[in-house]
Amino acid sequence: MRTQTIGEALPAREHLPVSVAGRPVLDVVIPVYNEEKDLEPCVRRLHEHLLRTFPYGFRITVADNASTDTTPDVAAALAAEVPEVRSVRLEQKGRGRALRTVWSASDAPVLAYMDVDLSTDLNALLPLVAPLISGHSDLAIGSRLSRSSRVVRGPKREFISRAYNLILRSSLAARFSDAQCGFKAIRREVAERLLPMVEDTGWFFDTEMLVLAERAGLRIHEVPVDWVDDPDSTVHIVRTATDDLKGVWRVGRALATGSLPLDRLARPFGDDPRDRELNGVPGGLARQLVGFCVVGVLSTLFYLALYSAFRLGVGPQLANAAALLVSAVANTAANRRLTFGVRGRDRAVRHQAQGLVVFAIGLALTSGSLAALGAASGDPAHSTELAVLIVANLAATVLRFLLFRLWVFPERPAPQTSSRNER
Repeated sequence: MRTQTIGEALPAREHLPVSVAGRPVLDVVIPVYNEEKDLEPCVRRLHEHLLRTFPYGFRITVADNASTDTTPDVAAALAAEVPEVRSVRLEQKGRGRALRTVWSASDAPVLAYMDVDLSTDLNALLPLVAPLISGHSDLAIGSRLSRSSRVVRGPKREFISRAYNLILRSSLAARFSDAQCGFKAIRREVAERLLPMVEDTGWFFDTEMLVLAERAGLRIHEVPVDWVDDPDSTVHIVRTATDDLKGVWRVGRALATGSLPLDRLARPFGDDPRDRELNGVPGGLARQLVGFCVVGVLSTLFYLALYSAFRLGVGPQLANAAALLVSAVANTAANRRLTFGVRGRDRAVRHQAQGLVVFAIGLALTSGSLAALGAASGDPAHSTELAVLIVANLAATVLRFLLFRLWVFPERPAPQTSSRNER
Protein backbone atom coordinates (compact mmCIF):
# COMPACT_ATOMS: atom_id res chain seq x y z
CA MET A 1 0.00 0.00 0.00
CA ARG A 2 1.16 3.47 -0.74
CA THR A 3 1.08 4.77 2.83
CA GLN A 4 3.43 2.04 3.99
CA THR A 5 6.23 3.18 6.26
CA ILE A 6 9.61 1.74 5.32
CA GLY A 7 10.68 -0.93 7.80
CA GLU A 8 7.19 -1.50 9.24
CA ALA A 9 5.77 -3.93 6.69
CA LEU A 10 5.58 -7.63 7.46
CA PRO A 11 8.46 -9.75 6.20
CA ALA A 12 7.93 -12.42 3.57
CA ARG A 13 6.35 -15.63 4.83
CA GLU A 14 8.82 -18.44 5.44
CA HIS A 15 8.48 -22.13 6.24
CA LEU A 16 8.88 -22.67 9.96
CA PRO A 17 11.77 -24.91 11.03
CA VAL A 18 10.96 -28.51 11.89
CA SER A 19 11.94 -27.97 15.51
CA VAL A 20 12.36 -24.79 17.50
CA ALA A 21 14.53 -25.21 20.56
CA GLY A 22 12.85 -24.28 23.81
CA ARG A 23 9.43 -23.41 22.47
CA PRO A 24 6.45 -25.13 20.83
CA VAL A 25 5.50 -24.51 17.21
CA LEU A 26 1.76 -24.45 17.99
CA ASP A 27 -0.11 -22.88 20.91
CA VAL A 28 -3.79 -23.92 21.03
CA VAL A 29 -5.88 -21.66 23.26
CA ILE A 30 -9.14 -22.84 24.80
CA PRO A 31 -11.12 -19.86 26.18
CA VAL A 32 -13.53 -20.94 28.93
CA TYR A 33 -16.11 -19.49 31.27
CA ASN A 34 -17.68 -21.76 33.90
CA GLU A 35 -16.76 -24.98 32.07
CA GLU A 36 -15.87 -27.14 35.08
CA LYS A 37 -17.70 -30.11 33.57
CA ASP A 38 -16.34 -30.10 30.01
CA LEU A 39 -12.85 -28.68 30.47
CA GLU A 40 -10.91 -31.76 31.58
CA PRO A 41 -12.28 -34.21 28.96
CA CYS A 42 -11.76 -31.56 26.27
CA VAL A 43 -8.13 -30.91 27.18
CA ARG A 44 -7.28 -34.59 27.56
CA ARG A 45 -8.87 -35.48 24.24
CA LEU A 46 -7.08 -32.64 22.46
CA HIS A 47 -3.78 -33.50 24.14
CA GLU A 48 -4.02 -37.15 23.12
CA HIS A 49 -4.88 -36.17 19.55
CA LEU A 50 -1.90 -33.82 19.26
CA LEU A 51 0.50 -36.37 20.74
CA ARG A 52 -0.70 -38.91 18.20
CA THR A 53 -0.94 -36.81 15.04
CA PHE A 54 0.97 -33.53 15.34
CA PRO A 55 4.63 -33.76 14.27
CA TYR A 56 5.78 -30.57 16.03
CA GLY A 57 6.03 -29.34 19.57
CA PHE A 58 2.78 -27.92 20.94
CA ARG A 59 1.17 -26.27 23.92
CA ILE A 60 -2.45 -26.16 25.12
CA THR A 61 -3.38 -22.98 27.00
CA VAL A 62 -6.59 -22.77 28.99
CA ALA A 63 -7.70 -19.13 29.16
CA ASP A 64 -10.18 -18.73 31.99
CA ASN A 65 -12.51 -15.72 31.55
CA ALA A 66 -13.33 -14.88 35.18
CA SER A 67 -15.12 -18.15 35.88
CA THR A 68 -17.08 -18.28 39.12
CA ASP A 69 -17.20 -22.10 39.48
CA THR A 70 -14.29 -24.55 39.90
CA THR A 71 -13.00 -24.09 36.34
CA PRO A 72 -9.77 -22.36 37.54
CA ASP A 73 -9.05 -25.30 39.84
CA VAL A 74 -9.59 -27.82 37.03
CA ALA A 75 -7.32 -25.83 34.73
CA ALA A 76 -4.60 -25.56 37.38
CA ALA A 77 -4.75 -29.29 38.07
CA LEU A 78 -4.39 -30.10 34.38
CA ALA A 79 -1.44 -27.71 34.03
CA ALA A 80 0.27 -29.34 37.01
CA GLU A 81 -0.25 -32.86 35.65
CA VAL A 82 0.28 -32.47 31.89
CA PRO A 83 3.58 -30.84 30.78
CA GLU A 84 2.10 -29.42 27.53
CA VAL A 85 -0.79 -27.71 29.31
CA ARG A 86 -0.78 -24.33 31.02
CA SER A 87 -3.55 -22.14 32.45
CA VAL A 88 -4.08 -18.38 32.37
CA ARG A 89 -6.60 -16.57 34.57
CA LEU A 90 -8.31 -13.35 33.43
CA GLU A 91 -10.47 -11.33 35.79
CA GLN A 92 -12.70 -10.03 32.97
CA LYS A 93 -15.00 -11.89 30.60
CA GLY A 94 -14.72 -11.87 26.83
CA ARG A 95 -13.46 -14.45 24.35
CA GLY A 96 -11.69 -11.79 22.32
CA ARG A 97 -9.97 -10.45 25.43
CA ALA A 98 -8.76 -13.95 26.30
CA LEU A 99 -7.37 -14.63 22.83
CA ARG A 100 -5.67 -11.24 22.61
CA THR A 101 -4.05 -11.70 26.04
CA VAL A 102 -2.74 -15.21 25.46
CA TRP A 103 -1.74 -14.76 21.81
CA SER A 104 0.09 -11.52 22.56
CA ALA A 105 2.20 -13.21 25.24
CA SER A 106 2.81 -16.51 23.45
CA ASP A 107 6.21 -17.42 22.01
CA ALA A 108 4.81 -20.01 19.57
CA PRO A 109 5.06 -19.06 15.88
CA VAL A 110 1.56 -20.46 15.16
CA LEU A 111 -1.38 -19.54 17.39
CA ALA A 112 -4.76 -21.26 17.30
CA TYR A 113 -7.93 -21.56 19.30
CA MET A 114 -10.94 -23.83 19.53
CA ASP A 115 -14.09 -23.97 21.62
CA VAL A 116 -14.12 -26.13 24.72
CA ASP A 117 -17.03 -28.24 23.46
CA LEU A 118 -14.82 -29.57 20.61
CA SER A 119 -17.71 -29.27 18.18
CA THR A 120 -15.19 -29.30 15.33
CA ASP A 121 -13.65 -32.62 14.30
CA LEU A 122 -10.02 -32.59 15.47
CA ASN A 123 -8.87 -34.20 12.24
CA ALA A 124 -9.12 -30.71 10.72
CA LEU A 125 -6.51 -29.27 13.10
CA LEU A 126 -3.41 -30.29 11.15
CA PRO A 127 -4.89 -29.09 7.80
CA LEU A 128 -5.76 -25.84 9.59
CA VAL A 129 -2.24 -25.02 10.75
CA ALA A 130 -0.21 -26.67 7.96
CA PRO A 131 -0.52 -23.68 5.55
CA LEU A 132 0.71 -21.39 8.32
CA ILE A 133 3.67 -23.62 9.16
CA SER A 134 4.63 -23.92 5.48
CA GLY A 135 4.49 -20.15 4.98
CA HIS A 136 1.68 -20.33 2.44
CA SER A 137 -0.95 -18.41 4.45
CA ASP A 138 -1.25 -15.83 7.21
CA LEU A 139 -4.49 -16.96 8.87
CA ALA A 140 -6.60 -20.11 8.66
CA ILE A 141 -10.24 -20.70 9.55
CA GLY A 142 -12.52 -23.67 9.76
CA SER A 143 -15.62 -23.35 7.61
CA ARG A 144 -18.93 -25.03 8.33
CA LEU A 145 -20.42 -23.52 5.17
CA SER A 146 -18.16 -25.23 2.66
CA ARG A 147 -19.87 -27.72 0.35
CA SER A 148 -17.71 -30.55 1.63
CA SER A 149 -18.36 -29.76 5.31
CA ARG A 150 -20.67 -32.00 7.29
CA VAL A 151 -22.65 -30.10 9.90
CA VAL A 152 -25.22 -31.19 12.45
CA ARG A 153 -27.16 -28.32 14.01
CA GLY A 154 -30.67 -26.96 14.31
CA PRO A 155 -32.37 -24.81 11.67
CA LYS A 156 -32.33 -21.74 13.93
CA ARG A 157 -28.54 -21.67 14.29
CA GLU A 158 -28.11 -22.56 10.62
CA PHE A 159 -30.25 -19.61 9.56
CA ILE A 160 -28.50 -17.19 11.93
CA SER A 161 -25.05 -18.27 10.76
CA ARG A 162 -25.84 -17.95 7.07
CA ALA A 163 -27.67 -14.64 7.55
CA TYR A 164 -24.73 -13.22 9.49
CA ASN A 165 -22.23 -14.19 6.82
CA LEU A 166 -24.52 -12.74 4.16
CA ILE A 167 -24.51 -9.44 6.09
CA LEU A 168 -20.72 -9.49 6.18
CA ARG A 169 -20.51 -10.07 2.44
CA SER A 170 -22.96 -7.33 1.58
CA SER A 171 -21.81 -4.68 4.07
CA LEU A 172 -18.07 -5.27 4.46
CA ALA A 173 -17.40 -7.09 1.17
CA ALA A 174 -16.04 -10.09 3.12
CA ARG A 175 -15.03 -13.05 0.96
CA PHE A 176 -14.38 -15.64 3.67
CA SER A 177 -17.27 -18.00 4.18
CA ASP A 178 -17.58 -18.57 7.95
CA ALA A 179 -16.64 -15.85 10.43
CA GLN A 180 -17.86 -17.41 13.68
CA CYS A 181 -16.63 -20.99 13.60
CA GLY A 182 -14.62 -21.48 16.80
CA PHE A 183 -11.65 -22.99 14.99
CA LYS A 184 -8.99 -20.55 13.76
CA ALA A 185 -5.22 -20.03 13.60
CA ILE A 186 -2.82 -17.20 12.85
CA ARG A 187 0.93 -16.74 12.44
CA ARG A 188 2.46 -14.93 15.41
CA GLU A 189 4.14 -12.14 13.44
CA VAL A 190 0.77 -11.34 11.87
CA ALA A 191 -0.95 -11.38 15.25
CA GLU A 192 1.61 -8.93 16.64
CA ARG A 193 0.59 -6.36 14.00
CA LEU A 194 -3.09 -7.22 13.67
CA LEU A 195 -4.33 -7.65 17.24
CA PRO A 196 -3.67 -4.03 18.34
CA MET A 197 -6.07 -2.92 15.58
CA VAL A 198 -8.90 -5.20 16.77
CA GLU A 199 -11.10 -3.38 19.30
CA ASP A 200 -13.71 -5.99 20.15
CA THR A 201 -13.18 -8.15 23.24
CA GLY A 202 -16.14 -10.48 22.80
CA TRP A 203 -17.58 -12.69 20.08
CA PHE A 204 -17.10 -10.16 17.26
CA PHE A 205 -13.34 -10.41 17.77
CA ASP A 206 -13.05 -13.16 15.13
CA THR A 207 -14.98 -11.24 12.50
CA GLU A 208 -13.10 -7.99 13.05
CA MET A 209 -9.76 -9.77 12.86
CA LEU A 210 -10.68 -11.52 9.59
CA VAL A 211 -12.14 -8.42 7.92
CA LEU A 212 -9.05 -6.33 8.69
CA ALA A 213 -6.72 -9.11 7.57
CA GLU A 214 -8.60 -9.54 4.32
CA ARG A 215 -8.67 -5.79 3.62
CA ALA A 216 -4.92 -5.65 4.22
CA GLY A 217 -4.37 -8.31 1.57
CA LEU A 218 -3.31 -11.10 3.91
CA ARG A 219 -3.96 -14.68 2.80
CA ILE A 220 -6.74 -16.51 4.65
CA HIS A 221 -6.88 -20.28 4.22
CA GLU A 222 -10.24 -22.04 4.69
CA VAL A 223 -10.59 -25.64 5.82
CA PRO A 224 -13.90 -27.52 5.47
CA VAL A 225 -14.79 -29.01 8.84
CA ASP A 226 -17.19 -31.53 10.27
CA TRP A 227 -19.11 -29.84 13.07
CA VAL A 228 -21.72 -31.00 15.59
CA ASP A 229 -23.73 -28.35 17.44
CA ASP A 230 -23.46 -28.31 21.22
CA PRO A 231 -27.03 -28.29 22.57
CA ASP A 232 -25.76 -27.07 25.97
CA SER A 233 -24.06 -23.97 24.58
CA THR A 234 -24.45 -20.94 26.86
CA VAL A 235 -24.03 -18.35 24.11
CA HIS A 236 -26.78 -15.71 24.22
CA ILE A 237 -27.78 -15.57 20.55
CA VAL A 238 -29.78 -12.32 20.55
CA ARG A 239 -27.24 -10.33 22.57
CA THR A 240 -24.36 -11.73 20.53
CA ALA A 241 -26.13 -10.88 17.24
CA THR A 242 -26.78 -7.32 18.43
CA ASP A 243 -23.16 -6.83 19.46
CA ASP A 244 -22.01 -8.25 16.13
CA LEU A 245 -24.16 -5.82 14.14
CA LYS A 246 -22.74 -2.92 16.17
CA GLY A 247 -19.29 -4.22 15.38
CA VAL A 248 -20.08 -4.42 11.66
CA TRP A 249 -21.12 -0.76 11.71
CA ARG A 250 -18.00 0.31 13.63
CA VAL A 251 -15.57 -1.58 11.40
CA GLY A 252 -17.34 -0.45 8.23
CA ARG A 253 -17.08 3.17 9.33
CA ALA A 254 -13.38 2.79 10.18
CA LEU A 255 -12.65 1.24 6.79
CA ALA A 256 -14.62 3.94 4.99
CA THR A 257 -12.67 6.74 6.68
CA GLY A 258 -9.31 5.02 6.25
CA SER A 259 -8.47 5.40 9.94
CA LEU A 260 -6.82 1.99 10.30
CA PRO A 261 -3.08 1.59 9.49
CA LEU A 262 -3.59 -1.52 7.38
CA ASP A 263 -0.39 -0.74 5.46
CA ARG A 264 1.52 -2.21 8.42
CA LEU A 265 0.16 -5.63 7.40
CA ALA A 266 1.46 -5.50 3.82
CA ARG A 267 3.44 -8.53 2.66
CA PRO A 268 6.17 -8.48 -0.01
CA PHE A 269 5.57 -10.62 -3.07
CA GLY A 270 6.86 -14.14 -2.56
CA ASP A 271 9.64 -15.42 -0.32
CA ASP A 272 12.45 -15.33 -2.91
CA PRO A 273 14.60 -12.18 -2.63
CA ARG A 274 14.59 -11.99 -6.41
CA ASP A 275 10.87 -11.27 -6.27
CA ARG A 276 11.66 -8.02 -4.48
CA GLU A 277 14.67 -6.97 -6.55
CA LEU A 278 13.27 -6.97 -10.08
CA ASN A 279 14.92 -4.28 -12.16
CA GLY A 280 12.99 -2.08 -14.56
CA VAL A 281 9.54 -3.14 -13.42
CA PRO A 282 7.58 -0.51 -11.47
CA GLY A 283 6.29 -1.97 -8.22
CA GLY A 284 2.58 -2.76 -8.21
CA LEU A 285 2.06 -1.67 -11.83
CA ALA A 286 -0.09 -4.65 -12.83
CA ARG A 287 -2.31 -4.32 -9.76
CA GLN A 288 -2.63 -0.58 -10.27
CA LEU A 289 -3.57 -1.03 -13.92
CA VAL A 290 -6.33 -3.46 -12.99
CA GLY A 291 -7.64 -1.17 -10.27
CA PHE A 292 -7.44 1.88 -12.51
CA CYS A 293 -9.29 0.10 -15.33
CA VAL A 294 -12.08 -1.02 -13.02
CA VAL A 295 -12.45 2.47 -11.55
CA GLY A 296 -12.20 3.92 -15.07
CA VAL A 297 -15.00 1.77 -16.45
CA LEU A 298 -17.30 2.61 -13.55
CA SER A 299 -16.50 6.32 -13.65
CA THR A 300 -16.99 6.42 -17.44
CA LEU A 301 -20.44 4.88 -17.07
CA PHE A 302 -21.15 7.36 -14.28
CA TYR A 303 -19.91 10.22 -16.49
CA LEU A 304 -22.05 9.16 -19.48
CA ALA A 305 -25.14 8.84 -17.27
CA LEU A 306 -24.52 12.32 -15.86
CA TYR A 307 -23.91 13.76 -19.31
CA SER A 308 -27.15 12.29 -20.64
CA ALA A 309 -29.04 13.70 -17.65
CA PHE A 310 -27.47 17.17 -17.87
CA ARG A 311 -27.92 17.26 -21.65
CA LEU A 312 -31.70 17.32 -21.21
CA GLY A 313 -31.53 20.84 -19.80
CA VAL A 314 -28.31 22.46 -21.09
CA GLY A 315 -26.06 22.49 -24.13
CA PRO A 316 -23.41 19.82 -24.84
CA GLN A 317 -20.41 21.86 -23.63
CA LEU A 318 -21.94 22.74 -20.25
CA ALA A 319 -23.32 19.21 -19.81
CA ASN A 320 -19.90 17.75 -20.58
CA ALA A 321 -18.12 20.08 -18.14
CA ALA A 322 -20.55 19.41 -15.30
CA ALA A 323 -20.56 15.65 -15.82
CA LEU A 324 -16.79 15.50 -16.11
CA LEU A 325 -16.27 17.59 -12.97
CA VAL A 326 -18.52 15.43 -10.79
CA SER A 327 -17.12 12.16 -12.15
CA ALA A 328 -13.54 13.46 -11.87
CA VAL A 329 -13.90 14.11 -8.12
CA ALA A 330 -15.34 10.63 -7.63
CA ASN A 331 -12.67 9.11 -9.88
CA THR A 332 -9.81 10.75 -7.96
CA ALA A 333 -11.22 9.61 -4.61
CA ALA A 334 -11.72 6.04 -5.85
CA ASN A 335 -8.26 5.79 -7.43
CA ARG A 336 -6.67 7.33 -4.35
CA ARG A 337 -8.12 4.62 -2.14
CA LEU A 338 -8.48 1.56 -4.36
CA THR A 339 -5.80 1.86 -7.04
CA PHE A 340 -2.93 3.56 -5.22
CA GLY A 341 -3.76 2.45 -1.65
CA VAL A 342 -3.67 5.91 -0.05
CA ARG A 343 -5.74 5.91 3.14
CA GLY A 344 -6.69 8.55 5.65
CA ARG A 345 -7.16 12.27 5.15
CA ASP A 346 -3.50 13.24 4.86
CA ARG A 347 -2.98 15.29 1.65
CA ALA A 348 -6.52 14.46 0.51
CA VAL A 349 -7.21 18.09 -0.46
CA ARG A 350 -3.93 18.29 -2.35
CA HIS A 351 -4.71 15.09 -4.22
CA GLN A 352 -8.14 16.39 -5.20
CA ALA A 353 -6.58 19.68 -6.40
CA GLN A 354 -4.11 17.77 -8.53
CA GLY A 355 -6.96 15.61 -9.75
CA LEU A 356 -8.76 18.75 -10.90
CA VAL A 357 -5.73 19.69 -12.98
CA VAL A 358 -5.94 16.26 -14.58
CA PHE A 359 -9.67 16.94 -14.99
CA ALA A 360 -8.88 20.19 -16.82
CA ILE A 361 -6.72 18.30 -19.29
CA GLY A 362 -9.50 15.76 -19.85
CA LEU A 363 -11.97 18.60 -20.25
CA ALA A 364 -9.77 20.17 -22.91
CA LEU A 365 -9.59 16.88 -24.81
CA THR A 366 -13.30 16.11 -24.65
CA SER A 367 -14.45 19.68 -25.20
CA GLY A 368 -12.10 20.03 -28.13
CA SER A 369 -13.49 16.82 -29.59
CA LEU A 370 -17.07 18.11 -29.22
CA ALA A 371 -16.10 21.44 -30.80
CA ALA A 372 -14.45 19.67 -33.72
CA LEU A 373 -17.52 17.46 -34.16
CA GLY A 374 -19.83 20.47 -34.11
CA ALA A 375 -17.73 22.27 -36.69
CA ALA A 376 -17.71 19.22 -38.94
CA SER A 377 -21.34 18.11 -38.63
CA GLY A 378 -23.27 21.20 -37.52
CA ASP A 379 -25.92 19.41 -35.45
CA PRO A 380 -24.67 15.87 -34.71
CA ALA A 381 -26.91 13.16 -33.28
CA HIS A 382 -26.73 12.37 -29.57
CA SER A 383 -25.33 8.89 -30.30
CA THR A 384 -22.55 10.45 -32.37
CA GLU A 385 -21.69 12.81 -29.51
CA LEU A 386 -21.44 9.87 -27.13
CA ALA A 387 -19.21 7.91 -29.52
CA VAL A 388 -16.83 10.86 -29.90
CA LEU A 389 -16.77 11.39 -26.15
CA ILE A 390 -15.94 7.72 -25.53
CA VAL A 391 -12.94 7.90 -27.87
CA ALA A 392 -11.78 11.18 -26.33
CA ASN A 393 -12.17 9.76 -22.83
CA LEU A 394 -10.07 6.74 -23.72
CA ALA A 395 -7.22 9.04 -24.69
CA ALA A 396 -7.78 11.12 -21.56
CA THR A 397 -7.81 7.94 -19.45
CA VAL A 398 -4.35 6.87 -20.59
CA LEU A 399 -3.00 10.32 -19.81
CA ARG A 400 -4.84 10.38 -16.48
CA PHE A 401 -3.23 7.12 -15.35
CA LEU A 402 0.24 8.39 -16.21
CA LEU A 403 -0.34 11.66 -14.36
CA PHE A 404 -1.86 9.89 -11.36
CA ARG A 405 1.03 7.44 -11.11
CA LEU A 406 3.89 9.86 -11.76
CA TRP A 407 2.58 13.10 -10.28
CA VAL A 408 -0.50 12.80 -8.03
CA PHE A 409 0.34 9.48 -6.30
CA PRO A 410 4.05 8.90 -7.03
CA GLU A 411 5.96 5.94 -5.64
CA ARG A 412 7.90 6.81 -2.51
CA PRO A 413 11.61 6.13 -2.93
CA ALA A 414 12.81 3.00 -1.17
CA PRO A 415 16.14 2.87 0.66
CA GLN A 416 19.12 1.75 -1.39
CA THR A 417 20.00 -1.90 -0.98
CA SER A 418 23.09 -3.71 -2.06
CA SER A 419 23.05 -6.04 -5.04
CA ARG A 420 22.47 -9.72 -4.47
CA ASN A 421 25.74 -10.45 -6.28
CA GLU A 422 27.87 -8.20 -4.05
CA ARG A 423 30.27 -9.91 -1.71
